[in-house]
This record gives sequence, structure tokens and C-alpha cells, in this order.
Amino acid sequence: MATIGYHASHEQYPPSQLLRYAQAAERAGFTAAMCSDHFYPWSERQGQSGFAWSWLGAALQATELPFGVVNAPGGRYHPAIVAQAAATLAEMFPGRFWLALGSGQNLNEHPLAQPWPSKAERNERLLEAAEVMRALWRGERVTHRGHFGLNGAQLYTRPAEPPKLVGAAITPETAAWVGSWADALITVNKPTDELREVVDAFQGGAGRGKPMLLQLQLAYAPTEQEAERAAFEAWRTNIFDSPVLANLPNPEAFDAAAAFVKPSDLRGPVRVSADLEQHLDRLHELLALGFSEVYLHNVHPDQHRFVRDFGARVLPRLPK
Repeated sequence: MATIGYHASHEQYPPSQLLRYAQAAERAGFTAAMCSDHFYPWSERQGQSGFAWSWLGAALQATELPFGVVNAPGGRYHPAIVAQAAATLAEMFPGRFWLALGSGQNLNEHPLAQPWPSKAERNERLLEAAEVMRALWRGERVTHRGHFGLNGAQLYTRPAEPPKLVGAAITPETAAWVGSWADALITVNKPTDELREVVDAFQGGAGRGKPMLLQLQLAYAPTEQEAERAAFEAWRTNIFDSPVLANLPNPEAFDAAAAFVKPSDLRGPVRVSADLEQHLDRLHELLALGFSEVYLHNVHPDQHRFVRDFGARVLPRLPK
């Protein structure tokens, strides 16, 4: 059964507005949601960056949707605090919260004067964090020395079932590694051949049989020209390869890096189309690759038109 979710972009909208969008998405027929978790937006044009964890409690209360968030423990967040926050949400809303873990971005750690380790060290830190969080969710008293420290930490409020721990990966190499420890995979939209490499690596790296989730950036508008313009205005700082996205320190640096991006460059990383049939075709392709949950992120500012049209003319034509 396909789950088609709504992605709430904290970089683009104030949290109060995002809450109304999530409610509208539920009314339109979306069956899940997820959100980003950043300190900074990706560019000055995006212009927002609400605190995801405050918002998640409100969103879970205001809807019946399951929600997830992508988080990077070990840098600006101590893993024990992430474990406590996730446990609280999972206790309050059983079965409706999942947590994805990634190795992080300098964009979020640089402003807090956090050190920015190499990718290999960040992966070590991430795996340590995942192991510690699972131990805390089991009720263990944890002492840890490594990339971060714990002195006999124990969580007293825990859910009956711990949250699903999803691994975030963009490259096949990371996907193979994620398959060895995560309960599921989440990745982002790419050309089909590149996505197939990520899927094959995850399944070959002990991920076979585990769920796979995908965040699909798209630009839907009344005309092709408006869709392309919206993608360019909102998302041109987000199309670079993983090393660039991970290492730039602030929105100004992303805007400078995107100075030579052309509107046509957005086609590929973003599904740009005014034609609902093209968006439907892409969803069928992703489901055929094995993704059981696809979260739609329309970068165009008219979110109400997006959820209305997809709810009426796209979602009913997907597998139930």
C-alpha cells in the first residue's frame, strides 16, 4: 500500500502557516507528513526556519497524520536530548512518529560554533548516536565516551514501542552503510538510474526487506513557465552534490554558489511540470522502484492549489 505524504518545509513558511498546510493536506487525502529540521534556511529568499520539534507536537495534535523528521544528532543536538524528544512524541502519539538520522550539514552547526568533522567522522558520530538512542529507549542507564559523552543517562518517559529509526542517504555508499543499522531508508529525488543505484546499494547492504522512503521535490503551477520560475526562485540553492550541500556554512554561501544556476538546471533534481499526469507518472515510477512512502514537497508557494489538485486528481489514482 502506497503512502503519499506532505512535506512541510520550515525553510519556506512560518510554522503557523505550515500547520494550516498540513491540515489542508490531510483533508485533501494525504496520509502522512514529514518536515525538515534546520537552524538556517538554504537561502535568504526562503527566509524561514522554525524549530521543528515545537512544531511537531502541534502538528501531531492538530491532525491524525503520522509524522517524521530528519535530524542530525551529535552536533548541535546531543543524542540524549533527541532521544528524549522523540520518546515524548512517540508516547503521546503512539505509532505516529518516526525519526530519520543523517550525518548533518555545516549550515546547521556552523552558526552555533560547533566543529565540523569530516564525513567519515560524522558517520562514526551518527552510528554512535543511533546506538545510544536505542539503548535509552530500552530504558538502559547509559554511560558513553566517544564523539559525545553520557554519565549514567536514563529516560524515564518512554513509549511502549520506540520510534522507527530511519537512515538518511543520498549516495549509494551511504545507502549501503545505512542498510546495516537503520530500520528503513530515506533519500531524495534523483534521475531514475541514480535512484536505482541507491536502492540496490541499500538492499545489498542488509537493507533488503526494510521500508524505503523518498522525499520528492516538485514544482507544480498553472503553467510550465511559472513552475520553472518557482523552482528556480525557491530551490536553486538545493541542487548541488552532497559534499557541497553538507559543507557550505550559511545562506549567503548557498546563494553565492547558486549565482550561475540556470532555471533549466532545476529540471531533474526537481520534478517541474504543470501537468498532473507527469507528476502521476513519476509517482508510479518511484513506487515501482520499491519506495513505499513518498513525501511530496511542492516548492511553489501556492500550497493550497497543490494539495487540492493532487488530492482530487493524483492521489485517488495511486495504489491503495
